[in-house]
Amino acid sequence: MPRQFDGRRVRAVRRGKDLHQKELAEMVGVSAPSVARWESGQDFPKGEKLPAIAAALDQPLDVLFPHDGPVDLQLLRCDAGLSVAEAAAIIGASRAPVSNAESGRRRLSDAYVQPLAQAYGVTEQELLDAQNCSFGLRPSVSRDRQSSAPRTVGEKINYLLEYGYVGQEAPSEEEIARLVNEHAGVTAVTADGIAALRAGDTTEASDVVRAGLAHAFQVDMPLFQDDAQVDPKVREFMEALRFLASIHRGQILGLAARGNSQGLSAEMMAHINQLVGELKHKLPEAHGGE
Repeated sequence: MPRQFDGRRVRAVRRGKDLHQKELAEMVGVSAPSVARWESGQDFPKGEKLPAIAAALDQPLDVLFPHDGPVDLQLLRCDAGLSVAEAAAIIGASRAPVSNAESGRRRLSDAYVQPLAQAYGVTEQELLDAQNCSFGLRPSVSRDRQSSAPRTVGEKINYLLEYGYVGQEAPSEEEIARLVNEHAGVTAVTADGIAALRAGDTTEASDVVRAGLAHAFQVDMPLFQDDAQVDPKVREFMEALRFLASIHRGQILGLAARGNSQGLSAEMMAHINQLVGELKHKLPEAHGGE
């Protein structure tokens, strides 16, 4: 699955770094008008450009351009900063083997696995797992992935923006700051301050800002508290939110194939309905009509 690109966020981070569009364009190897179109939402960069953009803005790739779901061949190539033509040149072939494997039409020849894995900076097994994903065979979620949860205020903002507004436009950093300040009754944070939290440039947030964020996202205040071990109730809410987002995105359609021919059991459907009921009053207000 491709990484998420938010031109408004790129613009906010760029301005926070005191970079002009022309300077960012030169660092990435594109024209200034291209950057302008990206930031305005008129166009999107190619996936292989995202690592260069993140590096130019001195941001972690996963933070600036988050990704959810299994890793496929296209993501591996793009994260390595390679175009299809460049990947094909590495294995001394036309574009067809790379394109066919990424689109799930024909698997890579065994001779191509090692050089591509090396070029992508992964193990051969990781490349083969990604190829399986490109062919619609999703790996089971690892225990580490299941137990992971956002901890900092910024990570929690990113998490809620990613999973809480599927199919809808998420609030901008300017909108989040406005809601926080309205709740606080004073200017407690700026849009740049929200961007800094999201990027991990700072992890400090006052109690007033934390309370305002809970108000802005319509979630319980404890969610935005720092903790070495995430509260079990908060973890359950976060995981359930991600699960519901996956349903909306159609990412659980493979459950029936992994289970029995009759699809989801009555018990599973009951559990899903229970989750929906429990989360309905906690989800961001924008979900009220869904």
